[in-house]
Amino acid sequence: MGALAVPEIRLEGLTLAYDRHPAVHHLSGSFVPGSLTAVVGPNGAGKSTLLKALAGLIKPAEGRVTLSSLQQRDIAYLPQQADVDGSVPLSVLEVVALGHWRRMGLFGGLRGDDIEAASGALSAVGLAGFETRAIGTLSAGQFQRALFARMMLQNAKVILLDEPFTAIDARTTADLLDLVRRWHDEKRTVVTVLHDYDQVRRNFPETLLLARELVAWGPTEDTLSAGNLLKARAMAESWRDDALVCRRPAA
Repeated sequence: MGALAVPEIRLEGLTLAYDRHPAVHHLSGSFVPGSLTAVVGPNGAGKSTLLKALAGLIKPAEGRVTLSSLQQRDIAYLPQQADVDGSVPLSVLEVVALGHWRRMGLFGGLRGDDIEAASGALSAVGLAGFETRAIGTLSAGQFQRALFARMMLQNAKVILLDEPFTAIDARTTADLLDLVRRWHDEKRTVVTVLHDYDQVRRNFPETLLLARELVAWGPTEDTLSAGNLLKARAMAESWRDDALVCRRPAA
């Protein structure tokens, strides 16, 4: 029998809150290297908040996130709200080339092979020939393709995607899902917040079902059982927005 995989990202009693109002309670578990996991749950379940914590953007109110043999620069994160202002006069190529920033630094310049890599990433997502187009002229689907191309240049070991297929057409969704599967085949760890359970069942072998607290985490078929989904809904109906962070007594 081979050696067990060392967890790449471990959550230990993780509690996340905004102004002491809880978003995620006492979540424990791990994402192993190369896993492809969907994070699902009712609206307000803490899914996006969890991804922000994995990306290092918010600090735990309690517990911790442990990165095993990883540094924060090994993690690429795509939020729901794109962080590129379409009114800024940037070309599609320039936006994609921002994926090189960790290597270049804030004041580094693009080399010829950097531009070539950005053009190659655009071709890989179906945007060949769009290099000089203004980013603000793209459709929602084209814009998302460009952001995926930018993530390709980051060459991250861990990829975090928050509702990446919302408000885009079916063909773009299918193409970007192909890219997600390619990242999985390359043994990258991919964690994706989704709301379409059928999409999750078809494409994601592992699922984390969250309702501010852990409902289930494991193989998708088991996690998305009728009983677990009913439990998540019942938990959501009992939420109080004015609740404070609860702290477990010391052992």
